[in-house]
Amino acid sequence: MAFRTLDDLEVSGKRVLVRVDFNVPVACGKVTDATRIARQAPTIVELAGKGARVILLSHFDRPKGKVVPSMSLRPLVEPLGQAIGRNVAFAEDCIGTVAQQAVNALKDGEVLLLENTRFHKAEEENDPVMAKKLAGLGDIFVNDAFSAAHRAHASTEGVARLLPNAAGRSMQAELSHLQKALGNPQRPLMAVVGGAKVSTKIALLENLVSKVQTLVIGGAMANTFLAAQNVAVGKSLYEPDHLQTARKVMQMAARSGAAILLPCDVVVAKQFKAGAAHRTVPVNGIEPDEMVLDVGPATIKAFETRLLDTRTLVWNGPFGAFEAEPFDLGTVAAAKAVADATKKGRLLSVAGGGDTVAALAHAGVEQDFTYVSTAGGAFLEWLEGKELPGVQALGGN
Repeated sequence: MAFRTLDDLEVSGKRVLVRVDFNVPVACGKVTDATRIARQAPTIVELAGKGARVILLSHFDRPKGKVVPSMSLRPLVEPLGQAIGRNVAFAEDCIGTVAQQAVNALKDGEVLLLENTRFHKAEEENDPVMAKKLAGLGDIFVNDAFSAAHRAHASTEGVARLLPNAAGRSMQAELSHLQKALGNPQRPLMAVVGGAKVSTKIALLENLVSKVQTLVIGGAMANTFLAAQNVAVGKSLYEPDHLQTARKVMQMAARSGAAILLPCDVVVAKQFKAGAAHRTVPVNGIEPDEMVLDVGPATIKAFETRLLDTRTLVWNGPFGAFEAEPFDLGTVAAAKAVADATKKGRLLSVAGGGDTVAALAHAGVEQDFTYVSTAGGAFLEWLEGKELPGVQALGGN
C-alpha cells in the first residue's frame, strides 16, 4: 500500500501529533524494559531535530476509560528523555484545557508526552468527538505504533482521518519488511508457525498455506497435526477438537502445492521441568506416559536442508518448550540456522510474536534476523491477511 513517510513532510514549526506505543513493563514506578521506547525514539528525534513541536500520544495498560494512577505515563518521562537525549514535558491529560495549554507552551524542537489515551472511554470507542479533540492539538499526524494499528481507536484511526498523516520510522520499517516478506516476497517462501494451540492460529495457518512453498509446524501444535495423521502422541499437549482443522490445513496445502514440514523425531519426557530425564525417538515411538517437549536432530536437519533453497522466511512461534533446558535445543538450532543464512545474504528473515522474540533472544540471534517485530497482535493479524485500521487510515488527507 502507498503511504507517506517523514521524508514527505515539512514539519518545522508545526505541531506534530505522534502516536507511539509506550505500553511498556513498569514495576514500582520504574520502566523495566524500554525496548519499545528505543524503537520509537528515532522518529521523535528526527521530528524534533527538524524543528517540529512533537506531541506524543500513547495508551498504557487497560484502565477501561477511568483515571488509574498506577497506569499513568508519567514514569516514562525520564527513560524517554534518556532515549531521545532531550527534556520531555508531561501533561496530565491527552485532551481538554490541560493538554491544550501544554501544547501551546511548546517551542520548536520540544517534546511533550500526553497522559494515557485510555483514561478516556471514548478512545477505544473511536469516538469522532475525541478524535476531533486530538486532531485540534496538532497540524500533522504521524503514526509510529504498528503494534496498536490493529485497533480502530480515536488515537490510531480516528485522528488519522482528520489530519495530513504519515508513517513514522518504526511503522515504515515494519510495513516495508512485511511487504517484502508476504506482499511481494522473493521465493521460495517458508513460514515457521509454532506455539501451543492450533485453535489460536487457524486464520494464520489458512492464510499462509496458500502463499508459501513450505509451511513448518512446530511446538505443541505439531502434536495436533501428528495426531490428525493417527500418530499416538502419548500425554503430549494437543487439541483433539482440532484434528479436523489440521486435516483441512493439510488438504489446503496439497491443493496449493505447499509442503508441510512436521517433526519426524521428537524429544520426549515423562514430566515437564528443566533437566528432566528425556530421550529422542521417531514420532511413532512415543510411549503413552511420555510427552513431546522438543523436536529432534533429524527434524532440524530436514529444516536446514529445506532452508538452503529458501529465499524468504516468516517465523512465528517456537519449535519446543524453549523455556526449560534441554528442550530449547531445537528452537535454538533452527534460529541459528536462519540467522546464519541471513548473515550470508541468502535469506530475508522476518519474525514476530511475544514467544518468538523471547526465543530468538534466548538463542542469541535476535539481532541477526533481517527484522524482528515487537508488534504482537498486529503482527499476527497482518500474517492472517487482515486489514489493520491504523494502517488503512494512512495515505489519505
